[in-house]
Amino acid sequence: MLDKLEIRSNSPASRFSFTNNLSASNKIPRQINRNLIFNQIRTRQPISRADLARVSGLQRSTVSLIVEELLAERWIVEGSTGRLPRGRRPTFLNVNSQRGVLALDIHPSQTTLAVTDLGGSILAQELIVLPANPQKVIGAIVSAIRKMIAANKDRSFDGIGISLPGRLDLRLDKSKHGTSIFAPNINWPIGRIKSRVEQATCLPVFVDNVANACALSEVWFGNSDGMHDLVVVNVSEGLGTGIFANGRILRGEGGSAGEFGHVQVDPNGLPCACGSTGCWETVASNRAGMRYYTEIANKPSPPFEDLLKLAEAEDPAAKQAIDRMCAALGRGMHMIASALAPSEIIVVGDITTLWHLAGPLIETAMRRNPLVRVPRLRPAQEGNKARLRSAVALVMHEYLL
Repeated sequence: MLDKLEIRSNSPASRFSFTNNLSASNKIPRQINRNLIFNQIRTRQPISRADLARVSGLQRSTVSLIVEELLAERWIVEGSTGRLPRGRRPTFLNVNSQRGVLALDIHPSQTTLAVTDLGGSILAQELIVLPANPQKVIGAIVSAIRKMIAANKDRSFDGIGISLPGRLDLRLDKSKHGTSIFAPNINWPIGRIKSRVEQATCLPVFVDNVANACALSEVWFGNSDGMHDLVVVNVSEGLGTGIFANGRILRGEGGSAGEFGHVQVDPNGLPCACGSTGCWETVASNRAGMRYYTEIANKPSPPFEDLLKLAEAEDPAAKQAIDRMCAALGRGMHMIASALAPSEIIVVGDITTLWHLAGPLIETAMRRNPLVRVPRLRPAQEGNKARLRSAVALVMHEYLL
């Protein structure tokens, strides 16, 4: 028999919903409650069974059954006991700290590899500079993963999550590896990374476009309630968007939905890596900001992270460059708000480290023309760490949803 779905609209946890590949109406209620309980433990640990029932709004018998299931599967462990004035002393629950996830944040020329716990906290991290030879890139990534696993022998890994700067068709084909269909800023065979890493590590590997993964992470890790539509805009070497609507990631035919970065905004603009001209990416990405600085200062731009520091220090050319970039970002977000009417637009990337300056500029440009619905605009809670944490969400979502 299926358990009764007990998530109540007036319970403290009713906001806590996460991304479903299927709608709640055709999910097994026990699965939904199981995910709710795990996430309450993750965010409130250490926590007792009685407190779980209170904050989740579920019956104690339901909580007890799910907790025993999670304990048997070693997702959680029992810890210390509490003290009460009278009655039985409660045993506190924690997420199993001996289990972990490997997370990879892929960029065109470098990759960040991290070990995290099941709650997404980063325990170890390494930056991998990718070889110039495209045929050696995946080998370098595999080698770094093997070394990271060997250096963390005391931890068992449940899988590897990889956020990619490109679109993959994730529908299962005969090889079950997925096919890269759009990665204009990558010159190495990114479509092979899933199969190569799986073969080398014998661990399950979960991959997705970085903006999709960040949208999933916003819901999974509780920064968004999962009940409202949102769009994540990843601002990096290029621009990518992930769309969470009607309780799921919107993928489109073959996984190609969300490429607002390659919508033409200036027919007379610069060539884009996708083969078109004047795409939003060419005027609003990190590369665009660096190009503006070169034009204004009449000298080569520093790396984007250093450009942000110059702008923070009131360097005139850097401030003008960031102003132009933010104005272009805002115009594109007006396009997204007009087309999709999301409840919120969430920005991911290095630009969020300067949000106190960049945020108002972006929002002013977004609001310059009328909107039927004005979305909330905010940075991802993890800022420039959001991409790594999104890779963790890919793994946890597969196992616990």
